[in-house]
Amino acid sequence: MALRVLTWNLLHGRSVPGTGRDLFEEFCAALGGWRWDVALLQEVPPWWPPLLAERLSAGQRHVLTSRNALLPLRRAISVRHPDLIKSNGGGANAILVRGESIAEHRWRRLCLWPERRWVHAARLQPAGVWVANLHGGGPMRDAVRAAASVLAWAAPATPAVLGGDFNIRSLTLDGFQYAGGHDVDLLFARGLAPSGEAEVLDRGPLSDHAPVAITFAAAPAPRSPQAPSP
Repeated sequence: MALRVLTWNLLHGRSVPGTGRDLFEEFCAALGGWRWDVALLQEVPPWWPPLLAERLSAGQRHVLTSRNALLPLRRAISVRHPDLIKSNGGGANAILVRGESIAEHRWRRLCLWPERRWVHAARLQPAGVWVANLHGGGPMRDAVRAAASVLAWAAPATPAVLGGDFNIRSLTLDGFQYAGGHDVDLLFARGLAPSGEAEVLDRGPLSDHAPVAITFAAAPAPRSPQAPSP
């Protein structure tokens, strides 16, 4: 089994420097031009996940994060003036899946203050792998709670991937092995091993985060100790 997982913080659909216009088509083209089976996306405009899934022939699940009250009004302003309203246009975390179906979706709120933070995960079918997405607030607490949640959702022998924007550049998580990353955008796995180095993809001016992709394969089973020769 090979599973290519991408993680990317979309900066609420904006670029650096700002363009003063909606960039859905540009983000959609970038995602459509890369090879991935699962895309873990953070800081997504809340109305984008179904649109991205339709355009990219993918399944999707998402959770709303912060600043989503009066969302129709926020959306109207954000589409016209994304660099003026910035994160106040609303936010979501999204999981896009190609080549597999989504058999189950779980989520957990990690904190309320200073912003609502969530971890959510999808169980893929027929692979059976859990893929989880996090936009952490910076404290180690968010990452630890997220990892514990994923391990609780997945059966003990089930492979799992946890990725996203952790807002931490280096950490260890019980039950997971670090697979690779760039800056604060990291990927961890259980029961899967990276088949190469993490790839930092060229996104041009889109977002202030670089997309990171890793191809995973089933981790080799541990060898039984050999009996000494007589």
